[in-house]
Amino acid sequence: MTNSSVHRFEGRVVLVTGAGGGIGRAVAERFAAQGAKVAVNDIKADMVEAVVAAITAAGGAALAVPADVSDAAQVGAMFQHTEDHFGYVDVLYNNAGLIDTARHFLQGDEAWWDRIIQVNLRSVFLCSHRAATVMARRRRGVIISTSSGGATRSHRGNVAYDATKGGIEAMTRAMALDLAPYGIRVNGVVPGFINTYGLTEEQLRIREKTVPMGRYGVAEDMVGAALFLASDDAAFITGQFIAVDGGVLVQQRSANVDTFPVEGFPVIPADLA
Repeated sequence: MTNSSVHRFEGRVVLVTGAGGGIGRAVAERFAAQGAKVAVNDIKADMVEAVVAAITAAGGAALAVPADVSDAAQVGAMFQHTEDHFGYVDVLYNNAGLIDTARHFLQGDEAWWDRIIQVNLRSVFLCSHRAATVMARRRRGVIISTSSGGATRSHRGNVAYDATKGGIEAMTRAMALDLAPYGIRVNGVVPGFINTYGLTEEQLRIREKTVPMGRYGVAEDMVGAALFLASDDAAFITGQFIAVDGGVLVQQRSANVDTFPVEGFPVIPADLA
């Protein structure tokens, strides 16, 4: 863990879903490093225990709360266990979701659609609703969700996935309006090409050519935006999303098909060299 000397989340309780690895784990570990008590969720109990062990070994406070967050009963039990142990939840980070979902629309079926909706979208509703119910009574709280560029653009072969991410962004804006009078802020982050799913070096090299900043992202790249939105520095921000994508979403065409030459740049002008 890094930034262990910074304790801006001292005394706060953070619940991170989908924290068994990747972005969720990186975020959970950084919250703990900055003083938060962290409830670590994932559907895989062994992965949860590994993250909790890493946090506690580094001197942080963490609680294992394995659960299927698409199941209402398990979500309720997860929050109850967290509250019994830590007292309350100040920050909910909705990160759980399926990413290996590619299927051409014509090959899609109801079971495929329903499963992705349940895990990626229903879970955000269930967790956010449960968290907000308690946060509203305390007149404070932060809810953050992980979206995707697929919320506003499209991935081929990912109709269901993109629909869930669009739903998350619409939910975030609507929840922000409903919950603002209760002192609850609702925001999100939009990862670009973040390497969390074991691509080969060749696949990485091909994909990172589409990123204007010239490299793929790693899970730790997402941490800063998430912690900023959870912090008091973002006290007047709600209903918004921060893209952490190396510039992918601002371009009209990816680098490998652009009409302006990309190879060989950046070139530093002679008078600046």
